[in-house]
Parts: sequence; structure tokens; C-alpha cells
Amino acid sequence: MWIQKSLTLAARRRGFHLVTDEILGQLPELGRVKVGLMHLFIQHTSASLTLNENADPTVRADFERYFNHAVPEGEPYYQHTYEGSDDLPAHLKSSILGASLSIPVSDGRPCLGTWQGIYLCEHRNHGGARTVVVTVQGE
Repeated sequence: MWIQKSLTLAARRRGFHLVTDEILGQLPELGRVKVGLMHLFIQHTSASLTLNENADPTVRADFERYFNHAVPEGEPYYQHTYEGSDDLPAHLKSSILGASLSIPVSDGRPCLGTWQGIYLCEHRNHGGARTVVVTVQGE
């Protein structure tokens, strides 16, 4: 069986946001998959996806602080500045973290670890709604 659909994630402020429930809530078809693989691909160059801590929100706040320190805004050597001071740093952060995730599926649920959740990493100050293409392969 193959399932593919585009999901819209609500617009969020800049930061790292736990979106596991939002994604699964838009994917009731996953319940039919006994064993398989779910691939998530974000169709944006200034946001990314990653897996990490799903319980303590300070982890997400620390991620934001770390990436803002590692990839600062307003560096004099940036040439791509037409869309604002947060745009090029957003592209860099997106490339560092990545645009996709592959997660095993078992008995209709993603096989996430006890403390794992899917993050939307919003790197723009005003990024807007984000589109994620989900492809599920399984039986």
C-alpha cells in the first residue's frame, strides 16, 4: 500500500515546535498500516524537520538559542539579504537540519522512542503555514 498526501501545518512563530500530534491528526490512513515506513518532506527552504525531545519544552528553547548563536543574523558577508535579515540564516539552518525524516511504522503508529517527537523548525520571523508531503509505504 502507498499513501501520499500534503499536510498543512499551522503558521508558528520562529522557533522549534512539537508537531507530532498535528501531523498524525491529519493522517488517519496511517492506522491501516501494520508495518511500513513514513517519509515526511517539508516543501520550504527556510524551515526544517527534526526528531528530538518531546517532553521538556526547554529543549526546544535551547535549540533556538543554539542555532541563533551558531548562525547569526546580519553578518556582513551575507549577500542574500533581499528578504530580510532572517532569510539567509533560515536557509542555512534548514540545510543543517534537513528537509525530511523517515520514520518506521508499526501497528498504525510511528515507531518513535518514548521521548521522541517531530519538530517543525521555523527559522523565519514570519514564515507562515508550512506544507509537508507525507509518503507512507507499507502493508
